[in-house]
Amino acid sequence: MRDNFLVFGQPLIEQPEIDEVVASMKASWLGTGPKVREFEERFGQYKGVTNVAAVNSCTAALHLACVALSLGPGDEVITTAMTFCATVNSIIYTGATPVLADINPNTLNIDPEDIEKKITEKTKAILIVHFAGRPCEMDQIMKIVKRHNLKVIEDCAHAIETEYHGQKAGTFGDLSCFSFYATKNIVTGEGGMIMSNQKSYIDKAKIKALHGLSVDAWKRFSDDGYKHYYVETLGYKYNMMDLQAAIGIHQIQRVDEYWGRREKVWNQYQEAFKDLSCGTPADAEPDTRHAYHLYSLRIDPKACGIKRDDFLVAMQKNNIGCGVHYLAIPEHPFYKEKFGWDATQYPNALKFGQETVSIPISPKLTEQDIDDVIETVRHILSQTP
Repeated sequence: MRDNFLVFGQPLIEQPEIDEVVASMKASWLGTGPKVREFEERFGQYKGVTNVAAVNSCTAALHLACVALSLGPGDEVITTAMTFCATVNSIIYTGATPVLADINPNTLNIDPEDIEKKITEKTKAILIVHFAGRPCEMDQIMKIVKRHNLKVIEDCAHAIETEYHGQKAGTFGDLSCFSFYATKNIVTGEGGMIMSNQKSYIDKAKIKALHGLSVDAWKRFSDDGYKHYYVETLGYKYNMMDLQAAIGIHQIQRVDEYWGRREKVWNQYQEAFKDLSCGTPADAEPDTRHAYHLYSLRIDPKACGIKRDDFLVAMQKNNIGCGVHYLAIPEHPFYKEKFGWDATQYPNALKFGQETVSIPISPKLTEQDIDDVIETVRHILSQTP
C-alpha cells in the first residue's frame, strides 16, 4: 500500500503559473481584465478560431450556448444519457426540454441512430458530448443535423485536444464549450470557454456573461479613462477572473505536452490490464485524436467477482483515489421526478454507469504513481473469486 493518498485528477501546476498569479496580485487586477483577453487569444489560436469568450465554468458556457441559440420553452434539445448533470441542466435553465439518447456501448458517445429516433417537430438542437475525450461520430451526426435543419452544441469539457478526421473538436457545431476545472486537461481552478465560428453568437455570449452590460464594460476602470456601462439585456455573472486566466495562459502552452503524458499513461494501463477480467476502454478510432481525459475500467460483478462500489472502496483503502464518470442521467432522482425518465430505456448508459470506475490519469503522475495504480488494480481483482 502507498504511504500517501494519490488524489484522483490532480493538476500539474508549474512555476510560470504561480509567478503569473503573483504578478496579478501585485498588480491588484484580480477580476476580468487583460489576462483574460490574453488567455482567450491563446486558446483561440490553439483551436484556430477567432471568436471565443472565457467564462467562470463550462456550465456557464453551456448555458450561454443555449441562450445564444435562443432556445426556450417548447423547444427540445437531444443530448446523451451518459454525461455530467451540467450538460442537461444548461438546457433546463433556458426552459427548453432535454431529450435523452442512449450511447454506443463501444465508444460511450451518443448513438447517432438513437438521435434520429428522438427527433420530433419540436427538436431545435443537439448537444453532444465528446465523452472522455473520444470524438463523437461527427460525419453521421452532421448529416442528421443538415437533414433536419438543427443546431449543434459541442460539450468539449473532456476534449480540448480531440480531433476527428483531422478537424478539431469544437469546430463542427454552431457553438462549443470547454472546461478548465481542477481535474481537466488544462486548468484554471474553475473556468470555461465558449467558442463559435459565428461572431454574433460570441458577441451575445460576452454581453450575457457580464450582467448584460455593454461590450468591454470591464475596461471602465482602466487607464484609458472612465467609461460608462449600459445594461443592454438581462445577463448573468459568468465572467472569468484574471487570477484564473493567469494560470490558463501558461497551461494552454503545454496542452500538447500534457496530452502526450496522458497518452503514455493510457497505453501503460491498456497493456497492464489486457489480461484482467475487467473491461477496458476501446482503442482510439483511426484518423482521430483521443484526448485521453478519462481512463475507465468496467467492473462487471459477474466477470470480476466484485461489485463496482466494493472495488472503489478497496482502491480507497489502498490510498488510490478514483472517480465515477458517470451514473446515467436518468438514474438521478431529480430527473426521474421531473421528466419521468426510466433508466432502463437507456440500457447502454445504464449498464456503463453501474460498472464504470475512473482511475488516475494525469500529467502529474510519476512512474511510481502509475506502478502503484497498476499493482493495486491487479491485486484487488486477483483476490476476488
